[in-house]
Amino acid sequence: MAAKKKAAKAGAGAVAAGRAVSDSKYVQRLIDDPDLRDELRTAVDSARKAYGRMNGKAPGKALEDRKVQKELKAAAASLKSATESLRSPRKRKRGAFGKLLGAAVVGGVLALALSEDLRKKALDALFGAEEEFEYTATTTPNGAGAPVEEQTTS
Repeated sequence: MAAKKKAAKAGAGAVAAGRAVSDSKYVQRLIDDPDLRDELRTAVDSARKAYGRMNGKAPGKALEDRKVQKELKAAAASLKSATESLRSPRKRKRGAFGKLLGAAVVGGVLALALSEDLRKKALDALFGAEEEFEYTATTTPNGAGAPVEEQTTS
């Protein structure tokens, strides 16, 4: 009986641990973010290469090796990048549709700004075509610029 209780407690503990891990925002970020996984993979690979290069040497002696220093620096840089990306909010990548839409808007604005005919067509489509207006005077001008009065004959 004691073995069954121990196994049940261990199983319950494992389930609780699994829930805690799956609820962690860091674990979810690690699962969802391929760039973060690549940074961590690079850090582990660099650290593994540096450790393999040491070959049981004393730490002071191993740190004199330039290749070990290079690998340790690469591991540290990858870990720093990974921690920065974990701390900062995830950047959403703009898809091809967003880029295409942005380019179309910019192109349309440039076309309207540079082409007078296109600008007129757009204004006619939005506000209706302009009416042609010709002015005809109701009075006839005389040489002095004052309107001519009609003379009556008596």
